[in-house]
Amino acid sequence: MARQILLDPLLSLPLIYALAVVTVLIVGLSIWRGLAGWPFRLAAGAVLLAALLNPSLQNEEREPLSDIVLLVIDDSASQRLSDRGDQTAEALAELEAEVAALGMELRTATVRDAPDNAGTLLMGELTRMMAEEPRARIAGAILLTDGQLHDAELVPDMPAPIHALLTGRADDWDRRLVIENAPAFAIIGEEFQLRLRLEDQGAVPTDLAGRSEILIAIDGDEPQSFTVPVGETLNLPLTLSHAGQNVIQFIVPEADGELTDRNNAAVVQINGIRDRLRVLLVSGEPHPGQRTWRNLLKSDPSVDLVHFTILRPPDKQDGVPVSELSLIAFPTRELFMEAVDEFDLIIFDRYQRRGILPMLYIDNIRQYVLNGGALLLAAGPDFASAASLYRTPLSEILPGRPTARVIEQPYLPAISDLGQRHPVTAGLEAEHTPLAGSDAPWGRWFRQIELTEQGGQTVMTGVNDAPLLMLNRVGEGRVALLASDHAWLWDRGYEGGGPQLEMLRRLAHWMMGEPDLEEEALIARADGQTVSVTRRTLADTAADVTVTYPDGTEGILTLEETAPGRFTADIEGAEQGLYRMTDGTLETVIALGPAAPREFEETIASGDRLIPATEPFSGAVMRLEDGFPDIRRVAEGRNASGRGWIGFTTREAYLTTDVTVTPLVSAWLFLLVAAALMLGAWLREGRR
Repeated sequence: MARQILLDPLLSLPLIYALAVVTVLIVGLSIWRGLAGWPFRLAAGAVLLAALLNPSLQNEEREPLSDIVLLVIDDSASQRLSDRGDQTAEALAELEAEVAALGMELRTATVRDAPDNAGTLLMGELTRMMAEEPRARIAGAILLTDGQLHDAELVPDMPAPIHALLTGRADDWDRRLVIENAPAFAIIGEEFQLRLRLEDQGAVPTDLAGRSEILIAIDGDEPQSFTVPVGETLNLPLTLSHAGQNVIQFIVPEADGELTDRNNAAVVQINGIRDRLRVLLVSGEPHPGQRTWRNLLKSDPSVDLVHFTILRPPDKQDGVPVSELSLIAFPTRELFMEAVDEFDLIIFDRYQRRGILPMLYIDNIRQYVLNGGALLLAAGPDFASAASLYRTPLSEILPGRPTARVIEQPYLPAISDLGQRHPVTAGLEAEHTPLAGSDAPWGRWFRQIELTEQGGQTVMTGVNDAPLLMLNRVGEGRVALLASDHAWLWDRGYEGGGPQLEMLRRLAHWMMGEPDLEEEALIARADGQTVSVTRRTLADTAADVTVTYPDGTEGILTLEETAPGRFTADIEGAEQGLYRMTDGTLETVIALGPAAPREFEETIASGDRLIPATEPFSGAVMRLEDGFPDIRRVAEGRNASGRGWIGFTTREAYLTTDVTVTPLVSAWLFLLVAAALMLGAWLREGRR
């Protein structure tokens, strides 16, 4: 029960103040005139003014409310290291019992890893909890954590102490790998620098300090081992060997007693680009398809095209003096003996043997392909003749053999069953819009050189399903054979045209080893918290993929065919970190977010970030390793921590259950007292 006097004026306060001034003036006039009843007049005015103030007695019935303690539990990834989870569970049980013994209520919230690698946001959660509770009941807050929070500067305005109980051990130590600088792309064959550093944290054993082993693997190859110093920035020279994504993996073997190996690995994905792609195009004679090749190759500014068209073969004698010819002599020796290895791709377009290239030069081209070069033959009628390039050392590496038959009839190029799975031709129909009302996906061609398969894959067919486009891998290089010289009809829009530029672009890039066009590939891509795994293959089935997750556990991912030659599966809600995948033949790695999330940048339990947040509120930071502290009640404004104990402020909050308001004096009594006093003044002055 609580009582207090309330004033509920019958008139506005300014008017009452004015009446009080009038009363004082009247009393002052009475005194000045020497009237003996002025005390009665003063008392009567005071009584009337008190009546106008309407005093009342308020009685409140109050129900005491218990104090509330806020508890924020850190359940981030770093809290799962060592025995921190057990420490947290034991501390939680102790805390619940101690708070209940003090008659307080415990409000609990758990904080996990924030999205987008934001780390541990303890203060944000504490602010949210404060907004849900009456401020007058909050007796204090406890943070049960390892001290590695990432919003320490956002401390809420607490009306009571903030305490922190630290998990972890004083002898914990950890080693981590830091990639300081890595380029997004690099030029193939040119050396570049990548900076990295190994860092030790905590109580590092003396026998493990100073140096460490590091393993470096590129594109899943066998890793190479190096011994490097710890605590120093290393400039690592690297050279990329192929175009597209180059995945460079760094691994530091886990040392004895180390807290975790989650921050011992890093993956750097660098896009390899060619400085200039050198392409040699040799046209055996002028023909309408030449422009198609030039349009394709000259449309890319990164391509250095060397194009020779043989206009006047050596056996042609027309009587024109040599001094009047403006033709350039074909530099055969320079191209095919001295500089053949400098080209990324050699294209023979309707070329036939005319004595220009000796067999030795052609054999050099064969050897160039075996050593990793690329050769594309766009065959015309000459390929079926006695002057065919097949009747040279190139026959050993070509995927098809001409039958000497040239088919001259209209036909519709078609993608073979194998071609539907091959990245060079898969989905070509979607790259072109056919003529309105036409059932054909593209226009027809009118010439085909009949071939017999002798190796490689047939990805497009023509008349009677005969091979039209054949691909083959020979040694370290690649060969393609297009058994027609009518691809230019698509370029000219005949019967609606076709995707000639896309087909020839894919073909050229496949021959130059672009990873995105590899027919056998295991690909992993990340989108938000989803990892998509794709197995591209020419086979009808794909093996299950073994996934090694960031925490070291393994799982089996079963792939489903979503398109011809494409088998996919997704990992939903994936945790940030490094994923390793293999189907027994191919391997790949991918980092979702950073390879070592923010939670593992600093893993040693420390109160350095918590002290600035707890000291202003008389709180304390204590290690659970030293024992669970005693919990006490303290008065508001008193010290809330000491040796082996922490305190919560007694708030004395209450809930008002009933309120009764009673007039302090009856209005009639005020009126009678005022009348009596005025009568007394009259009688006092009348007697006089």
